[in-house]
Amino acid sequence: MFASNPLYGNKAEQYRQLLAQAHALLQGEHDRIANAANLSALVYHALPGLNWVGFYFHDGAELVVGPFQGKPACVRIPLNRGVCGAAARTRRTQRVEDVHAVADHIACDAASRSELVVPLLQGETLIGVFDLDSPIPARFDPDDQQGLEAIAQAFVGSLR
Repeated sequence: MFASNPLYGNKAEQYRQLLAQAHALLQGEHDRIANAANLSALVYHALPGLNWVGFYFHDGAELVVGPFQGKPACVRIPLNRGVCGAAARTRRTQRVEDVHAVADHIACDAASRSELVVPLLQGETLIGVFDLDSPIPARFDPDDQQGLEAIAQAFVGSLR
């Protein structure tokens, strides 16, 4: 049975610990839904200041909500809208300090103020995005981005 441990040390050390926990959680499992569900819960409960953590999967046309932690979410997101759509479309991580400053932001939870979205790619193929929201403006910094990109990569690496 997997047991998560409290994180300690500076932020870089905390992300190393969280990545190790993610690898332990994913070890031997290749199901996309099971791994997304467990990673969402792990990250949501390990990191402070989050109000939503989850996955959207690309169905060939748009993003469709997958496993998550937080309030109910928007079910479908077109690739030409919002922060998640931008991450999927550009295939680049989007780190937004104030979502209210994004003209086409999709407000699933009005309490969200900042967002970090990591595209999930297998080679050139878009699988989806890993999305984190916070009620705190500018919650995510470059250390968070680097740590969460590593966790997203561990998720992609777990898939067959």
